[in-house]
Amino acid sequence: MSIDEQLKPHRDAIDEIDATILTLLNRRAAHAHTIGELKGTGAVYRPEREAAVLRRIQDLNQGPLPDESVARLFREIMSECLAVERPLTIAYLGPQGTFTQQAAIKHFGHAAHTHACMTVDDCFKLVETRQADYLVAPLENSTEGSIGRTLDLLAVSALKACGEVVVRVHHNLMRRNSRDTAGITKVFAHAQALAQCNDWLGRNLPQAERIPVSSNAEAARLVAESDDASVAAIAAVTAAEIYRLDIVAECIEDEPNNTTRFIVLGHQDTGPSGSDKTSLVVSTPNRAGAIMSLLQTFADAGISMTKIESRPSKSALWEYLFFIDIEGHQQDEKVEKALQVLSSRASFVKVIGSYPNVVL
Repeated sequence: MSIDEQLKPHRDAIDEIDATILTLLNRRAAHAHTIGELKGTGAVYRPEREAAVLRRIQDLNQGPLPDESVARLFREIMSECLAVERPLTIAYLGPQGTFTQQAAIKHFGHAAHTHACMTVDDCFKLVETRQADYLVAPLENSTEGSIGRTLDLLAVSALKACGEVVVRVHHNLMRRNSRDTAGITKVFAHAQALAQCNDWLGRNLPQAERIPVSSNAEAARLVAESDDASVAAIAAVTAAEIYRLDIVAECIEDEPNNTTRFIVLGHQDTGPSGSDKTSLVVSTPNRAGAIMSLLQTFADAGISMTKIESRPSKSALWEYLFFIDIEGHQQDEKVEKALQVLSSRASFVKVIGSYPNVVL
């Protein structure tokens, strides 16, 4: 029996399965459309519902597809079905090809319209004025720490956190029409990317000037449009594709587990999903033991605190805001009670939002 004869029954089975999948996908989309009509002008995106669906699918998964692949496929299915209800517009720190755009697509799928902004401030303004539905902003990096401007805006904005995205960061050196480091005199990148590739640059391009710019994608754009053949950029693979640059070296980050966490913000509160996180910002009276009193609130309630970060309050000299992440949803009984106690001990408390713990 020839190889084609051996393959035919498997190919026929795949064709039949594909036809069934297509029928079921359109049935799902029809239900999504009906749900959109029933909701009317209400929010079409429900992060807690999406998280519950993805967790359920992973629990049902028996392979051979890994859980991460299954989650990615179903997120795209939900993205397309959501677009049948109403396409979403997502603001992100641009230009095209940034890790923030990658995070937005990872969270909302390719059916969502991503809108590039020049600054994180512009992202907030676009959503606050309802010219976009949601924004995705970088919050912290595993090697370089928190993004100060995002924290400052979270303290004052009325927008509410409704999700988080974690993206593994792989930096690549790229330039025009060459795959060699020879002759490179300048390297453009975001300041954090330059820091994250410090050792590699020191070993391979010790004489090259390092020039910080607003984003890695902007670095790629500048190099693509430059008449100077000696310039290079550090950016993601997607930026090289968009700006048609050659990749000189891949994965040049010094820390192989380099990861960035992004926060998703919108206007509506997010309901409990069963596995949630709550982000808040607090300040304390300027007296001894004040911050310890605040933290004791969570210890007494048996609530795990996953992050604490301090920032100058900018309202008074030597006063600080503390950004805190805790496990649980603000509607959970013990979290709700702890927040009441916290409010009595702190001079300022703002719940940024509760949202599902990140799903693959």
